Amino acid sequence: MSLTHRLATLDDIPAIKQLMRASMEGLLPDVLTPVQVKNSYATMGLDTGLIKDGTYFLVFSDGALAGCGGWSRRRTLYGGDHMVARDDSLADPHTEPAKTRAMYTHPDFTRRGIGSLILSLGEDAARAEGFKAMELGATASGILLYEKRGYKPMEDIPEDDGVSVPNTRMRKLL
Repeated sequence: MSLTHRLATLDDIPAIKQLMRASMEGLLPDVLTPVQVKNSYATMGLDTGLIKDGTYFLVFSDGALAGCGGWSRRRTLYGGDHMVARDDSLADPHTEPAKTRAMYTHPDFTRRGIGSLILSLGEDAARAEGFKAMELGATASGILLYEKRGYKPMEDIPEDDGVSVPNTRMRKLL
C-alpha cells in the first residue's frame, strides 16, 4: 500500500463530504449509540476555512481517497461550517495551541497509518509557524490513536446545544 497526500482544494469538497459521511456511518456505530451517531452530524463536518487556509490534507492509498484532515491556526476547536459557536480569529502561536481538525478515514482504510500521517503533517506545519502545542476535540473513535501519538486528555467537552456526543479535549506539546 502506497500513501500519498496533497492539500485539498475547493474542487475536492464533494469527495471530502462523501468520505466524511462514509467514515461517520461506517466507524461511529462501533463506539456510539444510534442516537449519538445521528447527533454527531450537528457538530462534525467540513470547515471550508481549512481548505481556504491551505491547512487541509487529502491522503490517498494507491490513488483512492482514503482519509482527510488537517490543522488550524484559528481558535475554533472543532465543527463544520454549519456550527454557530465558532471563533475564526487567529491563535497566538506563542501562547495558544494550533488545532488538529476534521480528521476522517474511510472505513476501508483504517489502521493503515492514514491518521498518523495527517497528524504528522499538521504538527510539522504548526511547528514551522511557531506553535508550541496542538489541541483537538477527540470523538470516541479517535482517542486511542491520539494517545498513541502523544496527545493527553485534558477535559470532557460539555454537550453543545443539547447535542450529547462524547468529545474530549486533548493536547500535545510540540
